[in-house]
Formats: sequence, C-alpha cells, structure tokens
Amino acid sequence: MKPLLPVLLFGLFLMQGCTAPPDDSAATENKDITLQEYHDSSNRADELSGGARMIKISTPKGDFNLWTKRVGNNPTMKVLLLHGGPGGTHEAFECFDSYLPTEGIEYYYYDQLGSHYSDQPNDTSLWSIPRFVEEVEQVRKALGLNQDNFYLLGHSWGGILATEYALKYQDNLKGLIISNMVSSVPAYNTYADEVLGPQMDPQVLAEVKQIEAKNDFTNPRYMELLLPNFYTQHALRMPIEQWPDPVNRMFNHMNQTVYVQMQGPSEFGIRGNASLLHWDRSADLPKIKVPTLTIGGQHDTMDPEHMKWMSTQVQQGRYLHCPEGSHMAMYDDQKTYFTGLTQFIKDVDSGTMQK
Repeated sequence: MKPLLPVLLFGLFLMQGCTAPPDDSAATENKDITLQEYHDSSNRADELSGGARMIKISTPKGDFNLWTKRVGNNPTMKVLLLHGGPGGTHEAFECFDSYLPTEGIEYYYYDQLGSHYSDQPNDTSLWSIPRFVEEVEQVRKALGLNQDNFYLLGHSWGGILATEYALKYQDNLKGLIISNMVSSVPAYNTYADEVLGPQMDPQVLAEVKQIEAKNDFTNPRYMELLLPNFYTQHALRMPIEQWPDPVNRMFNHMNQTVYVQMQGPSEFGIRGNASLLHWDRSADLPKIKVPTLTIGGQHDTMDPEHMKWMSTQVQQGRYLHCPEGSHMAMYDDQKTYFTGLTQFIKDVDSGTMQK
C-alpha cells in the first residue's frame, strides 16, 4: 500500500488561521454553480490565506495543529482527501488540480498528524487507527462538512482510514471513495507473495528476500533492486526520471517513524511487527451503507479483483478499473481515474448512483 521509496516514503505551513467552520451562508443551492461562484472565497474563514488554514485537534496526548487547504466552492460536493503512507503527505494529490476544478467539485488537501505541514509529535502512541479516525472527525467538524456534502476519499493507507471512519461515522458521509486499497492486509500480503513476487526475475526476488531476511533495509541495494523491478511496474508505471514532481516531493517528506511503525520496513507487503499487520475489515464491508466507489489498477500493488469484490460487499457500491493503472493510478491512468471519480461524485450528488 505504499508506493515507493522507504527512505522517503508510504501509499506542505501556511499561516495559522482560526478553527471555526467556514461560512457557507452565501453559497447557492444551484448545483450548476458558475465559475465565478466556484472561485469566490469572499467571507470565508480562509479567504485571507487562499484556502489554507491550521485546524487545532485534541488527542490523549494534547492539542496539535493540522494543515488543510480548500480549493473551490460547491455547497453539495466537498471532498476531503486522505493521503497514503502512513506518514505521507497531501502532495501526491496535487494532480487533482487539473481535474476537479473544471468539474466544479470542492476539495480539501490535508496533512495528517505527523505529516509535513502539520505538527509532528514524537509520541509513538499517537500512531493508531482509532486515534486517526477521531482526527478525521475533528477535521470534518472544523471544515463544516456533513451528510449533505461530505465525500471522503482515501488512497492506500488513506483507504484504510476512510474505511474505518465510515464504519464508525458513516452518518456524516454523502459518499465514500476507497482508492487503491484492499480491505485486508493479510490478503494484500498473500497477493504480494503469490502474484507480484513471481512476476519478478527469480534472481532479483531471491536477493530482495535475502536482504529482508537480514533486516538490512538501509542497504542501498534494496531500493536499487526494487525501483526498476517493482515500483516502476506496480507503484507508478513511469521511468523514475519521469515521476511527477508532486510524487517526488511526497516521498521526500515522508515521516519514516510513522511509516515504519504502522506499515513496517518492507516494501514488499506489510511485515514484521507493523501495527497494520493483521488489519482486516472484509467481513464488515456490508455495514457500509453510503454510496461507495472502490478504485483499482490492473498493475496495482493491491489485487484489483479484491477491490472489485469490495464494491459488491458494501450496500451501494461501484468499482472503477484503471486498465493502465498501478498503485498511483491517478497518475499513470489519469483520464480513466478522474473520469470515473467525477462521474461517481456527480451521480451521488444528483441521486442517480448506480453500480
């Protein structure tokens, strides 16, 4: 579920504003908002900072500040983006700027606690699923999102977090998007062992496994092997030198402490004593009643058939398959990804959602 470099990796600081919900009182109820209305930030709490604001949250270990940034205005379609990692950043979502504004969809960048522009406490007890779920709920309240407008999109680790949030707080949601994440880490590990591994050159795989067996993850040879033989095949299907700038920046800003504690040091599945090792919500998917889109790539690190299956288990599901896509399908199968994503959001908004 992490795409890429461990040293950077897996899956930015503006001025601190007030934490009151934005004032949407002037928003029109007409869903076909004009371009001027979409870009009008007058009388918004974040007008001064161009949509960016710090939100204060409470945790068992004290209060912390989280960075968020709003793009656009739409009273009925607001998407909160949950980045991957754990410990990644919002930067990998920057390609959304090329698609969602033209569709009139409002969206929010957000660095989770421990990530880039947000506070980065050293207390490892904070890196747990329940604590992250409560963080998302506090962010939702601060941004004024509710069941009339709130779409939650989680990519990779963010897909785990979005699933957990929906299972506890789905009454606050209008729609759910689980991007490039299966509902079971054990199933993910099996797919990596039985499907992805055999696709690699046997000698390369043997050397990777040897390095992992020695816990020699800082060995430069590890990434030297994985980048051309695994990442450019299943994480982001582009030559390394062509990887988009937002993706490179995200990897450079990855919080390795959070990542390794929850995901583990291996780049070939979730292993060791990682806290996510036994995560599995497959049996709970039928409890999710809100319209749900699952997205998978043909070349994903995650099993696309499992992600398709997930869409049949929730009560109102749809699957989006990206035939050219990998784990970062929003980049290597971009048109498919965004056409399907925006169609889902608009179908839910108009009440015409079908599988």
